Amino acid sequence: MIGDAALRLSVSVHQLVVSMQSPAPKAPPPDSVTPGVWGFVVIFLIAVVVILLVIDMTRRIRRVRYRAEIAEKLDAEEAASGRGERPTPDGSGTDDRRD
Repeated sequence: MIGDAALRLSVSVHQLVVSMQSPAPKAPPPDSVTPGVWGFVVIFLIAVVVILLVIDMTRRIRRVRYRAEIAEKLDAEEAASGRGERPTPDGSGTDDRRD
């Protein structure tokens, strides 16, 4: 008798727990899961920013390279004028021409 009452109690507790559980969520259809317009706008803006950064980086690298070339030419001219020599038009060595 006690065993029968315990069995009924456990069955009713199980039914109560099962009835309180929420139903399993349904997966949305794959057609409705898209990034949408905002996703496109964000990716487009990121692409524009990357392109502008690459252009800016290229300009800066070119500017540094030109400054280094000019500094080398000025150093060559200064070294040549310190020795009394005349620098060549390309900035290296001496010019053998006489005026």
